[in-house]
Amino acid sequence: MVGWKQVLLYMNIPSKRSKRTQTCLSQFFERDMELENEVVEEMERELEEMRECYRSGRTREASWRKSQLNGLLQLLREREEEIFRALHQDLGKHPVEAYRDEIGSLIKSVNYALDGLLRWMSGNKAKLPRIALLSTAEIVPEPLGLVLIISSWNFPIGLSLEPLIGALAAGNAVVLKPSELAPECSSLLANAIPRYLDYKAVKVIQGGPGTGERLLHWKWDKIFFTGSARIGRRVLAAAAEHLTPVTLELGGKCPAVIDTLSSSFDRKVAVQRVLGAKFTFSAGQVCIGVDYVLVEKKFSSTLVELMKVEMKKMLGENPRESRTVSRIVNKHHFLRLQSLLLDPLVKSSIVHGGLMDEENLFIEPTILMDPPLQAAIMKDEIFGPLLPIVTLNKIEDSIEFINSRPKPLAIYVFTKDESLGRSMVSKTSSGSVVFNDTIIQYLADALPFGGIGESGMGKYHGKFSFDTFSHNKAVLRRSFLVDFWFRFPPWNDDKLQLFRSSYCYDYLGIVLTVLGLKRTNGVSKRD
Repeated sequence: MVGWKQVLLYMNIPSKRSKRTQTCLSQFFERDMELENEVVEEMERELEEMRECYRSGRTREASWRKSQLNGLLQLLREREEEIFRALHQDLGKHPVEAYRDEIGSLIKSVNYALDGLLRWMSGNKAKLPRIALLSTAEIVPEPLGLVLIISSWNFPIGLSLEPLIGALAAGNAVVLKPSELAPECSSLLANAIPRYLDYKAVKVIQGGPGTGERLLHWKWDKIFFTGSARIGRRVLAAAAEHLTPVTLELGGKCPAVIDTLSSSFDRKVAVQRVLGAKFTFSAGQVCIGVDYVLVEKKFSSTLVELMKVEMKKMLGENPRESRTVSRIVNKHHFLRLQSLLLDPLVKSSIVHGGLMDEENLFIEPTILMDPPLQAAIMKDEIFGPLLPIVTLNKIEDSIEFINSRPKPLAIYVFTKDESLGRSMVSKTSSGSVVFNDTIIQYLADALPFGGIGESGMGKYHGKFSFDTFSHNKAVLRRSFLVDFWFRFPPWNDDKLQLFRSSYCYDYLGIVLTVLGLKRTNGVSKRD
């Protein structure tokens, strides 16, 4: 709580005011504190009710899980137009882009979860060695409990509901905290979700950074966060207070390595896929988009010319008017991107684009050739429609370049050189490696999606989402009839020999020792 004198100083008002003024301010802050305490108490009551709901066992039932997933499916289909409007208002997304990246991909994920739910819920038998007579074992997935999902603003519907699918399929009670930077989408989720899902087990809490901070310091059974590495560190630190397990979906600078492809068709396809990943997914405001391109110097000018041609075909003569490129989310991020371009050394490297419209939060898709590697644009994740191209003497140098930087969320490699491909897989480390395409790994339910190192920890999508929100419990059952008598004292040389044979699964050695036909090594005697 900030004292009234501090507030007066911040507002540039002299602190020596009348006694009446001081009294009014004191009453104001006291009332403000009372309201805040009331909100906190109400949130705590709701969370305890959710825990009680989970403890009742209702969320564990397959029928409940299916009903929640079907509710999400119904929400996506019935509220499609509202989602289109919200995404356009928050980010300027075209309806086709919105369906491709958020609604459609979510419908696919829900159907995949419904199809596999009963298989995922069933326990898997675990193989025991033959020495474990009259014993059986299995691995049984169980829900974690009450989980917190904090989503990001760049895909405000998709990145909220994709992890929610896994959390519900796994049988958890869930609190979703959407990003306040996409207010229309946040409001839509807060109003729609209680109408389609079990409001006693699934809640949406809106609010700014203060709300997020407050949520983080409560006890959860899991925290799933999507956002920047800076905030991810704070999430991890807060989770340590209660030893809460955390999944962090962060980002990083994802490179696209473009080999000197001999076929004009292959070159065209490679350029289309790189440009599409960079400029047509939320205007480059995407963690798995292409951050920069690595290419051989001798091929760089050809590549730039190809990009100019394909950009015109894809985005039109005037991308701002064609509505094919989303806008920047807010003024803060616009000014951040603007500062990257206005660096004098960076500005001189622009070879295409560079137009900025602050009033409409629009930045023209921009290509830069060899900006300084020490510049901010080559150090921090760009998260916008700016595409640096870095030239190398030979394409194999891309491996060393990538390894000299933090591990990225994805590496995209366009090549027909099998040796280069093998080296990219074996000599680099990243969340994923994709050959001759971009971003499609995000849509593959059979593949885990997640980062490594500074690009994140943990994984989800498909069954991996179910596993992320589940605990795999080991269950072993034994009979009373058979026992390993030698596991209990008193100790002797025969028992030591039986342990040696047992841990090597030397069944013949066990039999010979029991029959007294195998010589035992004596137990070393100690004073």
